[in-house]
Amino acid sequence: MENTGFETKIHHPADLNRVKDDHGIAPEYQSCHTAVTSDGYVFEGHIPARFVQQFLENPPAGAIGLSVPGMPAGSPGMEMGDRFMPYQVWLLKKDGSAEVFASVDSRDQQ
Repeated sequence: MENTGFETKIHHPADLNRVKDDHGIAPEYQSCHTAVTSDGYVFEGHIPARFVQQFLENPPAGAIGLSVPGMPAGSPGMEMGDRFMPYQVWLLKKDGSAEVFASVDSRDQQ
């Protein structure tokens, strides 16, 4: 994320699952990394920077953040040679629901 212009600070909490729970990230949308902005928005998993930027420029009403559950092959940080698995970026909402924010069907769409 830093190489795309984001400033980051790394913190390793004793209980990352509690951080996810405290920020309303349902288990089905959890992944290996959790980022929380100073405004309280959450970004879970290997989300392409362009979608984080798009979200932050105009956060949808009622949204808490974005998620890419699991660790899809070929997503940012999960590069595996020529392997690529299409995936969805989910918009997480305060009421616990979610909807597709973006579908990433090729490496070029990241």
